Amino acid sequence: MKLHTALLLCMSAGVSAFTVQSNPKFSTKLNEAATMSRFDRLKKNYKGPQVVTSAEGLDFSYDDFEKAVQATTYAFNRNDIVKGTAVQYDNGGCIVDIGAKASAFLPTGESSLFQEQGSQIEDLVDLDSEMDFQIISEEDENGQLLVSIRRIQYRAAWDTVIAQQSADEVFEAKVVAVNRGGAICLVAGLRAFLPGSHLTGQMPTEDLIGQTLPLKFLEVNQEDNKLVVSNRRAVVEQQMADLSRGDIINGLVKALKPYGAFVEVGGMSGLLHISQISYDRIEDLEKVLQPGMQVKCMIIDHDKVNGRIALSTKTLEPEPGDMLRDSAKVFEMAEETAKLYHERMEAERKAREEQAKDIVMGLGDSLDDLTDDADGEDPLADVSDNLDSLLS
Repeated sequence: MKLHTALLLCMSAGVSAFTVQSNPKFSTKLNEAATMSRFDRLKKNYKGPQVVTSAEGLDFSYDDFEKAVQATTYAFNRNDIVKGTAVQYDNGGCIVDIGAKASAFLPTGESSLFQEQGSQIEDLVDLDSEMDFQIISEEDENGQLLVSIRRIQYRAAWDTVIAQQSADEVFEAKVVAVNRGGAICLVAGLRAFLPGSHLTGQMPTEDLIGQTLPLKFLEVNQEDNKLVVSNRRAVVEQQMADLSRGDIINGLVKALKPYGAFVEVGGMSGLLHISQISYDRIEDLEKVLQPGMQVKCMIIDHDKVNGRIALSTKTLEPEPGDMLRDSAKVFEMAEETAKLYHERMEAERKAREEQAKDIVMGLGDSLDDLTDDADGEDPLADVSDNLDSLLS
């Protein structure tokens, strides 16, 4: 029993020797270390040079500066147009300073309305040049905005196109691509479709790419983003402005019909009616003209609005029926015969004017005779009274 009691006392003394007394100061230090960030712990343990900053002599403190930054409001909203400067090219775009808390980002796809294949951001945007940008996003978690140049150029391009359509003038555009149906032209930065049927003198092949063509609008639809243009209409309008009745033109017979022949004149289609081919009657048109035949014709009428012209070869015949007997002779003497034809037409016009003048003068003399015979009375008074009675 005494041995058991002694053993228990020894064990109790050993445990007491390893027991740590509670220390409030030590517990506080452990709690502070647990709440400190990794950076704060590294900073506290750093034993290197310490830079002591002082706000003495300054008109504001760091607290004042922080309050001023927090109080500043930035009115940058989606779709706003702001001034900015590209300051650095970055992967997939460039960094733009627009005066916000964080720099904005301009993606390559938003840097230009039209980008040639293989274009890089360096080819599209110049650094340190102030320009307009459109905000196209909200701030991300870093406070950065996305901006665009393309969308500003897109609206400006449509304004230009609508103004051109209203003026209905001929303009020039470059062909940038071709497809099975026609060609794609660049109009004020917008892609416009040129149907193959509205090309003049050529087909929509690869050789067309890079050419600058005169065009006019066929369809402008901003809502559907649709532009359709015509080269033929522009060429016709330009040529029609230089054409007059009586002009001699060269043409190519394109097709024969029972009522005449269609002749292509510089991209325009003119009708050579069968009654205007020769003064003699034509029994078989194919014996006089064939498709692909070069001819000379005189313009006898034209419709500049619709681009239509009426042609004649009989006015170029030295003798009636020469188109049936020797068409080559008619075309060879076309200018000389046309000159004689114009002189004859002018003489006939003057004769008609003289005849009309004689008729008017004769009517004047007749009225004078009627006035003299009526002793001052109105010779048309009875006629006037009869008309008044009929109308009453």
